[in-house]
Amino acid sequence: MIPERVKPLAEATEELARRFAAAGYSLYIVGGSVRDAILAKSPGAPSSPSSSPSSPPRSAAQAGQELYQTDIDLTTDARPEAIEEIVTPWADAVWLQGKLYGTIGCMRRSRRYEITTHRVETYRSDSRKPEVLFGDSIEVDLSRRDFTVNAMALRMPGMELIDPWGGLEDLAAGRLRTPLTPEESFSDDPLRMMRAARFIAGFGFEPVPELVAAAESLHERLAIVSPERIRDELDRLLVVPKPSPGLWFLVRTGLADEFLPELPALELEQDPIQRHKDVLAHTLAVVDKASPDRLLRLAALLHDIGKPRTRSYGPEGVSFHHHDVVGSRMARDRMKALHYSGEDIEVVSTLVELHLRFHTYRLGWSDRAVRRYVRDAGPLLERLNELTRCDCTTRNAAKARELAERMDELESRITELRSLEELDAIRPDLDGNQVMEHLGIRPGRAVGEALEFLLDLRLDEGPLGEQEAYRRLDAWWASRST
Repeated sequence: MIPERVKPLAEATEELARRFAAAGYSLYIVGGSVRDAILAKSPGAPSSPSSSPSSPPRSAAQAGQELYQTDIDLTTDARPEAIEEIVTPWADAVWLQGKLYGTIGCMRRSRRYEITTHRVETYRSDSRKPEVLFGDSIEVDLSRRDFTVNAMALRMPGMELIDPWGGLEDLAAGRLRTPLTPEESFSDDPLRMMRAARFIAGFGFEPVPELVAAAESLHERLAIVSPERIRDELDRLLVVPKPSPGLWFLVRTGLADEFLPELPALELEQDPIQRHKDVLAHTLAVVDKASPDRLLRLAALLHDIGKPRTRSYGPEGVSFHHHDVVGSRMARDRMKALHYSGEDIEVVSTLVELHLRFHTYRLGWSDRAVRRYVRDAGPLLERLNELTRCDCTTRNAAKARELAERMDELESRITELRSLEELDAIRPDLDGNQVMEHLGIRPGRAVGEALEFLLDLRLDEGPLGEQEAYRRLDAWWASRST
């Protein structure tokens, strides 16, 4: 009998499976769909797909329906040309970008399917692209997959479980293994070593010792993997509920040295005077505290990477002056190397640069200070405030309470000023055209300097009004001309 939670998956593939069977081919559901059907949850979900503890009870069928909203991966003994011939009359859309590697994609009633010929693929030692050989055996195909928990298949129709590598037992035991030796698996695709970190963090799996040892010995092979694939795998790790176990795995095995050497560099020696806490442990704690927002988590990961370069010792112990500014530049460089978009780089580097700004206002928040804080943060204000809160990992309850109260005060002041003025769109009381017309000047440096002067007034004193702004502009222009 098919479990209730698996029925939506069976229903979504039954018609397609009949078409393959009629053409004389086998069809199997593979990968995460099978794993998640057994777990009835997505990677990193604490217990079930429920959105919160207060959510109303859902039936197993409802839970299953939620699980199968994403792509369904299938494998078959049909060759790509035959797959294309079978699905084209049936699908609403077909795409062939992966045909060379044996994959035909299609969409039917808003659900996407990826159908791949059974294959064996290996990576040459100097190549980033796999050599693909098509096969006829589901068992061999499953042997080339990353982990045993992903090396299970459901034969369609009928939903017969194919599990030649003990994935079901490993899933029940919370154990992370590879079907073949980890050396073979990681040599086939070195990115699997990074993917192991995500499974350790997202599912709470315990890697077997031989998997860890293989990652330690093969981490340099990650160099053949493209920056884009590494970037995407890092992003996937960072949005699981608690990334730190996976991040520790990357550091301990040496994998982080290959694509993010700034991370293991944070494991600084403790200051013998002040007993300064380990910066790496602090950083990973900040990542865990932050909301699973990809760029916020990345900013949390990188927020202190300037500390090793700025560490110095004085009479009162260790200090890291200007590590925010240095770290921002380092974050830009590292994200460029990983081929992040310019927009992503700007968001993260700005958060890193501003993450200490809050602490410069220890004596209270004047209106001027609040305006400048909001203006500098711009659309990143909420993320910046959350990063600042998360950056407090002290075990000193009084210190943590004091910081939280100060942040509460700041947010209260922001709300208060927003009710009085357009705090989120702070700009000079006059625009460039008004400045040029009033002063009788043409576009040039003087216009920019005038607008900067007016903006400083706006930040310091709030809205002036046009009449007062013109009066101040005249006085500034007169003093500038003398």
